[in-house]
Amino acid sequence: QVQLVESGGGLVQPGGSLRLSCAASGSIFSINAMGWYRQAPGKERELVARIPTGGSTNYADSVKDRFTISRDIAKNTVYLQMNSLQPEDTAVYYCNAFGLGAGLRFFEVWGQGTLVTVSS
Repeated sequence: QVQLVESGGGLVQPGGSLRLSCAASGSIFSINAMGWYRQAPGKERELVARIPTGGSTNYADSVKDRFTISRDIAKNTVYLQMNSLQPEDTAVYYCNAFGLGAGLRFFEVWGQGTLVTVSS
């Protein structure tokens, strides 16, 4: 079984920065990709950024040049550095990971979500 634990959300003023972290633990053979999604009130969950193992990162157009995703593969941890935050970035941010677990079985897991509020 694989679990994700997120941290780093909170309240920030417009123009400010936050850094989210997400650590995967459990029976992990390999992780194919880790990413961040967000869901604002009344809206569907959307991809923010994803970083595959050995591949190129991809970002939502709305966060390009403001957000940076990175991974520490040895620690099974993904980070999201968010700069120049705007009120429209307010949402619950969810970490996602998929790969192979015990017995080389495919897994896809989600974190519990962390709230990011951008407001003055």
